[in-house]
Amino acid sequence: MESNSYVLKFTLVMTVIAALILSGMFYATKPTADKNEAVFTKRAILSAVESQLGKDLASLSDDEVLQVFDQQMEQVTLNMKGEAVEGIQAEKVDMAKEKKKPEAERVLPLFIYKGQDGKKYYILSVRGSGLWDEIWGNIALAEDLNTVVGASFDHKGETPGLGGEIKDNPGWKAQFKDKHLFDASGKFTSINVRKGGAVDKEREVDSISGATITSVGVSEMLLRGIGYYLPYFEKLRAQGGATGMQTESE
Repeated sequence: MESNSYVLKFTLVMTVIAALILSGMFYATKPTADKNEAVFTKRAILSAVESQLGKDLASLSDDEVLQVFDQQMEQVTLNMKGEAVEGIQAEKVDMAKEKKKPEAERVLPLFIYKGQDGKKYYILSVRGSGLWDEIWGNIALAEDLNTVVGASFDHKGETPGLGGEIKDNPGWKAQFKDKHLFDASGKFTSINVRKGGAVDKEREVDSISGATITSVGVSEMLLRGIGYYLPYFEKLRAQGGATGMQTESE
């Protein structure tokens, strides 16, 4: 009995010591982990406006990424009515969690990049489903809220060399530049990822060869995800904040 008691006490003491060590390591490394996560998120957002940075995003150090983001990026969190929500930082919005909420209760992150040319670029965050799991991206628009200036995508589990090309193939992502979200009448059309090759050069891009379901998922994600921002577009335009954008009612 005495031997068993000793073993139990020894085990308890070692468990407490291990817990304290792990807890200390967690709090000691948390600032670094938080910084790394912030840099990763901000690089992904800035990649949508890389053509406006004046330098290769990959060449920027982590501290330079944070500096560019803090000095040149405005953050706005929107509700589904296109109204600004106070007290929620856009970069802290977890799109995966928002996707699980009823649509009317969701919030949307919006990032406004102030370019070297003095113009504003609006970056929208979208999230959807690919072949195996979730996909997401950032779409950057010019001041007209119609012309795409850049796009970046990522995924959780798409097949490398196929669906994974939405992240890994810069040539595929480059197709989105200069596409338009609205047709000549002002109707919102989004951007379609078309199997067999783009026909409408203004509003379509080529699908990824061998990744039909992922391509369809990107199309659906853009149509639905960008569509969530339309109420904000309307409000901004009514305030004179958007240049050259038409609407279907005009």
